[in-house]
Amino acid sequence: MSTLLVSSKGQIVLPADMRRRLGMGAGARLEVLEESDGLKLRVVRSVVTADTTNMAGMVKAPSRGVPRSLADFDPASLLTRSRRGRS
Repeated sequence: MSTLLVSSKGQIVLPADMRRRLGMGAGARLEVLEESDGLKLRVVRSVVTADTTNMAGMVKAPSRGVPRSLADFDPASLLTRSRRGRS
């Protein structure tokens, strides 16, 4: 167990080996919980958000078959094809 000293400004310093073990660098945030028997410090881990706009085009689906055009999905042309098939 480590003993910490509170400065005149109300600051405390965690020992370097403890900061390394906890992965805390400059600007790390701690949550302070007041409990009946004292204080509890908890490292607040922020979740890094990814900007998905930079990921466009990273994954490409494998080609399956012949490329199709927009006309292949036109309802009128689909009806014409189905009528031609019946004749």
